[in-house]
Amino acid sequence: MKPLRLALLPYPVGRPEGVPAFAAKLDRLLAEAREGGAELAVLPEYASVELGASLCRAAPPTEAAELAAMVEAAPAILDSMRAAAMRAGLWLQPGSLAMRDADGLIRNRAPLIAPDGRMAFQDKQNMTRFEKERWGVSAGAAPAVFETPWGRIGISICYDVEFPLHVRAQVEAGAWLILAPSCTDTLHGFNRVRLTAAARAVENQCFVAVTPTVGEAPWSAALDVNRGKAAIFGPVDRGFPDDGVIAEGVLDEPRWLFADLDPARITAVRREGAVFNHQGWLGAVAPASVAGFA
Repeated sequence: MKPLRLALLPYPVGRPEGVPAFAAKLDRLLAEAREGGAELAVLPEYASVELGASLCRAAPPTEAAELAAMVEAAPAILDSMRAAAMRAGLWLQPGSLAMRDADGLIRNRAPLIAPDGRMAFQDKQNMTRFEKERWGVSAGAAPAVFETPWGRIGISICYDVEFPLHVRAQVEAGAWLILAPSCTDTLHGFNRVRLTAAARAVENQCFVAVTPTVGEAPWSAALDVNRGKAAIFGPVDRGFPDDGVIAEGVLDEPRWLFADLDPARITAVRREGAVFNHQGWLGAVAPASVAGFA
């Protein structure tokens, strides 16, 4: 497996006027990532929800009406993400979006898009009170891993990374890197994600990368401000930083964070480290499935 140049963006929430404006914003941001040498670019959970205000026809707009508009527009938004990845020639994890399934339920779904346009998906499994009670989002498919040029990668969306077994299933299936896109409107929420992401990196001797939305909340009816910063955590062991922080951005600053990650370092620390957290797991966790790209 070869090293990966990873780029994480604390996404600046705005008010783009429709899907074409959102696509133009993606093009600009991904051009910046490409200029920084990125091979895989990651955006936060629910980044595209900033479209809600412009897509909603209700007057005055409500949070529920904006969500309904977002769900209706989800196929077009996903198409714009796929096209942006292909234009940029990058692997793209564009955060997540609310999508209605064939069973009629709404799922929080994260795509992983290859430069040739193939896609595979990871659903969020663990719902916050906000998602369940205010948005009616339902738990989705079980953990999966993705075959990439750099080996197997997992996605654990925001709240999911706070649950050890979600990530463990992905690691048992061969993931050496976990992407944890998030959307948090308080520092309490951000720090829950940050601290537990670091814990997952220690437990599993793997890399865990987090990136949040920043700025005004992406729905017009809310008064919240999204908080956080991009960061990549690794094992706290030989060959890694003393605190396990591989790279870290500035709080609430919407700027790409770049890092070069080598899966060989994970293999080495699991074999030769001062501790063997990865092997020392005493539980029994079924490995995640391998997601198919289509």
